[in-house]
Amino acid sequence: MAEKEHVLTETEWAALKLAWGGCAYCLATGTPLQKDCVLAISRGGRYELANVVPSCPSCNASKCNAEVTTWMRRKKLDERRFLTLQAEINHRLNMPPDRPSEP
Repeated sequence: MAEKEHVLTETEWAALKLAWGGCAYCLATGTPLQKDCVLAISRGGRYELANVVPSCPSCNASKCNAEVTTWMRRKKLDERRFLTLQAEINHRLNMPPDRPSEP
């Protein structure tokens, strides 16, 4: 298997943790956060800004390489909140620095 290129920088990881404010899935705070690929590496995902979210150890271990929405439904987590916030955060963090964000 060819090695995947992982392009998430430490600056981007810090920005993701700040933007989410805790676990992206269960909203837990006060626990160490781990990098979780929304689309698992085993399913073709990469460690890049648009695919990584901060996850508490419990959610990260539970999700493993499952498809995120199926896993969230099974765990009775707020899938709509997650997907909406993920889109907003990805849009905000992917904006070029010289371009103002949209209202």
